[in-house]
Amino acid sequence: MSKAQQAEPAVNTPPAPGPRQTDGRTARRPLALRLLARPEVGVFLGAVAVLVFFLFAAPPVRDGSSMANILYQSSTIGIMALPVALLMIGGEFDLSAGVAVVTSALTASMLSYQLTLNVWVGVVVALVVSLAVGMFNGWMLVKTGLPSFLVTLGTFLILQGVNLAVTKLVTGNVATDDISDMDGFDQAQALFASSFDVGGVQVKITVVWWLVFAALATWVLLRTKYGNWVFAVGGNKESARAVGVPVTFTKISLFMLVGFGAWFVGMHNLFSFNTVQSGEGVGQELIYIAAAVIGGCLLTGGYGSAIGPVFGAFMFGMVQQGIVYAGWNPDWFKAFLGVMLLGAVLINLWVQRTATRR
Repeated sequence: MSKAQQAEPAVNTPPAPGPRQTDGRTARRPLALRLLARPEVGVFLGAVAVLVFFLFAAPPVRDGSSMANILYQSSTIGIMALPVALLMIGGEFDLSAGVAVVTSALTASMLSYQLTLNVWVGVVVALVVSLAVGMFNGWMLVKTGLPSFLVTLGTFLILQGVNLAVTKLVTGNVATDDISDMDGFDQAQALFASSFDVGGVQVKITVVWWLVFAALATWVLLRTKYGNWVFAVGGNKESARAVGVPVTFTKISLFMLVGFGAWFVGMHNLFSFNTVQSGEGVGQELIYIAAAVIGGCLLTGGYGSAIGPVFGAFMFGMVQQGIVYAGWNPDWFKAFLGVMLLGAVLINLWVQRTATRR
């Protein structure tokens, strides 16, 4: 066969460039949807809107001292809202969180005063009591299988009654005695309730602790195995258990984190005012839960962040103080909170559906 009769080698010509075919599963979602998938985006925009509104509606808000006061109010809510949010991501919530704050403060105050001890002894014992309350809630939940609503409602009623009864029995009054002249008070006050100067404005130390705890909680959720466990048990605890997640440990530890937050806020209240009213704290648990919900945490669990509740607490503090600075009737505060809560729930629902839609 001659060379002329030999077939020409085939040449593979690449196809003309065109639009890439995808099956919908590998398609990259638009940036807007990916941002909406973040639980803190909605509350961040809401916090900015509330801030801008009160900057115009209440001119005193523009003053540095006013903003420091707003941040202080936000921090006292936000420190507790953080562990409450983690617990909600884990699929549970705690109705005893408000009165647990008062329980820790009463324990530290009465123990130190009645036994004439250094206040740090009372602080440490109060920490043990707060962690024990959280452990009890978690243990009861895990062992009985009861909903956290029922378990923590029972704890709420127990602590509320004990707070009032024991305080009256020990002090003969509904409030504890002043401990400001006791050993260790100044050092404890510096840690839990001091202030520092920033540009001529006094800022409470709780603002710093709030941000530190928020950064730590964010790192734990996003960068540690424990954070994965929290999301897993909140999404589906049986599936989480099947893949080796220690569900019992995670649930109990989350309740103990709420106990730690209650202790810290209780110590702040004690060393800020030197005395504690035994009937306080009722209703605060709803504020903490609402701040977490506004911050993007779902009541069904498995979804949320630690940054969202920071903005949620800031919105609470902004509204609470903004109404006062605007000269409005403070009775409108609860109405504002209700509107914000309902709005946040609806926005979170819309965001979740939009972000998961293909």
